[in-house]
Amino acid sequence: MADTPLDLATQQALKSLADIATPAPVALFPQTWGWALVAILLLAALAMACWHWFKRRRANRYRREALQILDRLESDGDADTIAREVPILVKRVALAVWPRNEVAAQSGGAWVAFLQNALPDRSLGADLVHMLDDLEYHPTRESDPSGNPKQLLAAARHWIEKHHVPA
Repeated sequence: MADTPLDLATQQALKSLADIATPAPVALFPQTWGWALVAILLLAALAMACWHWFKRRRANRYRREALQILDRLESDGDADTIAREVPILVKRVALAVWPRNEVAAQSGGAWVAFLQNALPDRSLGADLVHMLDDLEYHPTRESDPSGNPKQLLAAARHWIEKHHVPA
């Protein structure tokens, strides 16, 4: 079969075609120093946020442990056990974070005032105030029958969760 002029023209056209040009692959890292600086600053901010979270979590460990004890008292304890253990727990929490000389000697009304001053809203439950003011150092006296153990636990939980320790 002889080459026809159309075949020659087609062959010439096909020979002059070039492959499709593909663009260079996109780089995984930014090409300008500005984006690299933004990435470094974001990583530094993330590292600082993680460090502050860890530091705060470690500083509030005593709160989590005290709340676990309250949960155990709520599920297992009777009214007398709760009335006996809650004031001790509140004193232990305070001793864990304030200097011993500020907390250890406190009792009665001064102790209640100290606990109220540690709360931002200054609202300590009436049952807890009565318990700490009158019955804290009377282990042989029967617990007050008018006191509600659920309210006592709620007031102690509120104080443990919300108290503020000045830096």
